[in-house]
Amino acid sequence: MSLHMQRFSIPVRIVILAAAAALLTPSTPAFAVNKDMVQLQTQIQALQDAVARLQQSNDERMGVLRNLVQQNSDAVSKMASLIEDLNQQLRAQQEGQGGKIDQISGQIQALNDSLDEIKTRMGRLEKAMQDIQNQQQTMSANIQAQPAAGNAPALDSSAPSAAPAPSDLPGGGKPPAGTPMTADALPAASAAPPADEMFKTALGDYMGAKYTLAASEFGDVIRNYPDNVLAGSAYYYQAEIDYRTGKYADAVKKYDKVIKQYPASPKVPVAHLHKGQALIELKQKDDGIREYRALIQRFPNSAEATQARSRLSGMGVTVVPRR
Repeated sequence: MSLHMQRFSIPVRIVILAAAAALLTPSTPAFAVNKDMVQLQTQIQALQDAVARLQQSNDERMGVLRNLVQQNSDAVSKMASLIEDLNQQLRAQQEGQGGKIDQISGQIQALNDSLDEIKTRMGRLEKAMQDIQNQQQTMSANIQAQPAAGNAPALDSSAPSAAPAPSDLPGGGKPPAGTPMTADALPAASAAPPADEMFKTALGDYMGAKYTLAASEFGDVIRNYPDNVLAGSAYYYQAEIDYRTGKYADAVKKYDKVIKQYPASPKVPVAHLHKGQALIELKQKDDGIREYRALIQRFPNSAEATQARSRLSGMGVTVVPRR
């Protein structure tokens, strides 16, 4: 007997006992009991068939549902993988663009340095020309002030005029006013080369990746010409050397020198930008973000401000802090 038959075994026995009792009753005919039994068995069989069909239908539906769930799970997994691939591609593109922007920025800075050097040289040339003009005017005035040749004693132009020795001069070795000076009597010039020449030499070594030598040469510019605008650029390149060699804390200090001590330096915007990068390398993300925002606020139309906006966007940070 099947499981379904076992479920209905007790009622069937009851029915059989009832049928047997009915057979013992003389008023109930035997064929009526047999007919009821047949109907009952037919109904039981129909019920068993219905239950079997229902079970089969449920099994089929559960199979379909499991298949759909598996398909959805596979689709979600594929979508997640596709999103991750897209994110990686976007990050790679942003890093590539950032590298190109940094390269272009470096080239622009090198051109700015060359322009600063040319401006410095032009200033020196203008000063030299002005000095020559002043000397020519002085010589012309002296010639006009001299007496006529017939009334003045003849001068031997071939004999150089000698200045008295410092020990023979009154007043502590200083010649009296108007005494001609020879080349030997002139004060010694400064031993340091001009600022632009020192800076040019240091910049050439920096471009050649001779960082130790370049850092020392930039330091010479700062020591000898601390008030020159090129000293700000020298601090900037020292900071760049520290950044490239992983000395981020030292780089931040030198970028601060450029920003605070040389506000007129053309290196101030890029010093803000690279200081922010160095702070982020030091895991000081909030300070780096503030530096980027300070750059954007102070130089909103600069190329460095554009880079700062791009970096903030890549970090998921707004340009203006939320209140």
